[in-house]
Amino acid sequence: MIQLAKEDLRLGFADIFILVIGCIMMAISLNLFFNPHGIASGGITGLAVVLNMLFGIPLWIVNLVLNIPLFIAAYKILSKRDCIKTVLGIILLTVALKFTESMSLMNITNDIYLVIIMGSILMGIGQGLILRINGSTGGTDLMALLINRLFPTLSIPIRLGIVDCTVIVLSGIVTGQIEIAMYSSVSLYIIIKMSDLMIEGFDYSKSFMIISDKYREITDRIMSDLDRGATFLKGEGAYTGEAKNVVFVVVGKKQVVELKRMVREIDPKAFVIVSDIHEALGDGFKPVSKEE
Repeated sequence: MIQLAKEDLRLGFADIFILVIGCIMMAISLNLFFNPHGIASGGITGLAVVLNMLFGIPLWIVNLVLNIPLFIAAYKILSKRDCIKTVLGIILLTVALKFTESMSLMNITNDIYLVIIMGSILMGIGQGLILRINGSTGGTDLMALLINRLFPTLSIPIRLGIVDCTVIVLSGIVTGQIEIAMYSSVSLYIIIKMSDLMIEGFDYSKSFMIISDKYREITDRIMSDLDRGATFLKGEGAYTGEAKNVVFVVVGKKQVVELKRMVREIDPKAFVIVSDIHEALGDGFKPVSKEE
């Protein structure tokens, strides 16, 4: 039992390396793009931008000072491994913010659209890398966790939305410009999308559910032409009461058009449902053993 606990708490070099890269990208995004233009796209880092505009307090100090009480309040809720990753994330982001602080003076562009796009992409990739290893830099994660203790009926998106929207509204009030709050909202949307993309990966697959009387012919073609396996799901027509074999198959994005054409050739009357699959593990796709 003791050996297992030690093993669970140990962080691999790859996890630490990804955490470092993610924190550096977040820091560059904040100091090079967001802070000089007052873009506060939610969370503790967004609040740090607001406080910097109000009082001139450096981002790294705000990040550290605000995260300490949040971490202490959430300490008993987190697992030991999460505590280690969160403390490490807070420290690394604070250090990265300090070392990239001079970037706020570089003023590489005054185009607000470039600022939002580039800053949000960098921030989204950084956050996505950290979340991909189940890491944390504190901030919004800890605040959402504490809000959950006070209001357990609220869902995670609502909890995070409350925190982020509050910061965005503050950015508009502090600058006196509603446009800044609107730009911050757009930035938050891009960050979320980029973060999701990093977590889910770029190699999307598609799942097909095919209902056809020619299911056997369709399945044979899938296995021979596409080199994919298929599964029969037992179904029943609600109106006719007839038993149906539903063909279920997952293919790569490059095979989607070919499969649609194949089904149309065999049975133009087939009923087909196509769904997005963000990750497929197993034979023909990413090996399960490589999954973190």
